[in-house]
Amino acid sequence: MPLLEVKDLRKWYPVGGGWGARPRWLKAVDGVSFTAEAGETVGLVGESGCGKTTLGKAIVRLEEPSSGQVRVGGRDVTVLRGAALRRSRTDFQMIFQDPYSSLNPRLTLGAVLDETLRYHSPLDKAGRQGRCAELMELVGLGRDLLGRYPQQLSGGQRQRVGVAKALAVNPKLIVADEPVSALDVSVQAQIVNLLDDVQDRTGVAIVFIAHDLAVVEHLSDRVLVMYLGKLVESASAELIGSDPRHPYTRALLAAVPGQGMAANRADAALPGDAPSPLDPPPGCPFHPRCPVARERCRHDIPALLPTGATGQLSACHFAAELPKRGLP
Repeated sequence: MPLLEVKDLRKWYPVGGGWGARPRWLKAVDGVSFTAEAGETVGLVGESGCGKTTLGKAIVRLEEPSSGQVRVGGRDVTVLRGAALRRSRTDFQMIFQDPYSSLNPRLTLGAVLDETLRYHSPLDKAGRQGRCAELMELVGLGRDLLGRYPQQLSGGQRQRVGVAKALAVNPKLIVADEPVSALDVSVQAQIVNLLDDVQDRTGVAIVFIAHDLAVVEHLSDRVLVMYLGKLVESASAELIGSDPRHPYTRALLAAVPGQGMAANRADAALPGDAPSPLDPPPGCPFHPRCPVARERCRHDIPALLPTGATGQLSACHFAAELPKRGLP
């Protein structure tokens, strides 16, 4: 049984309405399904606004799903309420994009970590102090920093504290929401390597959310590509890099410096912006920007189906006809 099972998950927001008018629905997450094994890193990539962060928050119940299931360790967390939900949070934690806003500036680092342990562990004060010191060392920070405040640390150090906070209760699953996007390139590599090292030591499963496909491909075992609230491709990191079966994935790869996925980069460029999730196009949601779209794409919504390669799925009517590399 997979550690994480997400089944047909939806998060729709009502927009407008009132005074007898019917609301419109912003479909931020629209029928997403995937699994993650213990010790596996699943990367989730897509342009800004595609629904990645909403999906991550829905998985850990920081956003209430509109429908669907999220099972962690076989338990459906979408039905939990109150004390049962609070107890279950020892199984899943989140690392946030902004390492500063996710830490209370009025608390020392020791108090930040101790607060999590007081709510979610049976340790006494002495035990919590020892655990805080262990966590700091686990993420490559000295215990001497426990008396400092978040504003006294660099961005990279603060994000390490964010990782330590997520690990405090020994979770089975961590959702990391663009944890390196606010950091310098050199610091990004340090945090990515830290997550890799922590996973080797603890066996935690990670859902790693980012808009940078190069980072996701480097860290992940499997990659999910998201567009306009839906998954459009799922494959191993190796297959995503060598033989993507969706034009959107190919365009994302072509935009990564040094990938060389397209002989003509002008063909790989995505024209315009993604459509609004309030007013998605009919048929394939990617067809207005797709260089290989045909008439069928304008009317029929493609399902996420196997492409022939082991474990690879693509939501493209013509996935099997795409050339081996590059955009046509």
